[in-house]
Amino acid sequence: MKKSLLVFLVAGLVLLTTLLWLVNSVGMTDLTDTIQFGVIGLLVAFAVFIGFRRLNSERRGEPAEDELSKRILQKTAAWSYYISLYLWVAMIYIKDRVNMDTEQLLGTGILGMAITFALCWLVLNFRGIRHE
Repeated sequence: MKKSLLVFLVAGLVLLTTLLWLVNSVGMTDLTDTIQFGVIGLLVAFAVFIGFRRLNSERRGEPAEDELSKRILQKTAAWSYYISLYLWVAMIYIKDRVNMDTEQLLGTGILGMAITFALCWLVLNFRGIRHE
């Protein structure tokens, strides 16, 4: 039960810090900031979805982590790691062509890694792991 509630706590803290960032930002937000706010919102929604799934499985008496979920997380981490390496190569290539602040570039790269992990988890969770 504690791990499920921890997901909601982290999602709430992320929302709180994002709102503080939005309130304290000086002037108009540009397109990059707007996209980053949208991506953060999607990631928080994904975390809330995972939290509700964990709560429902705990109420049914299922174990928090079984062999299949550990294997899916391991495979997801491997896939997202390899994809994020290519993502950073693309970000370095884009940095040479587009005038972007270093902070925005790093923030976009980190959010891209989070999206990569979420998409890999969704694909593996709904498709399943094939026999290897």
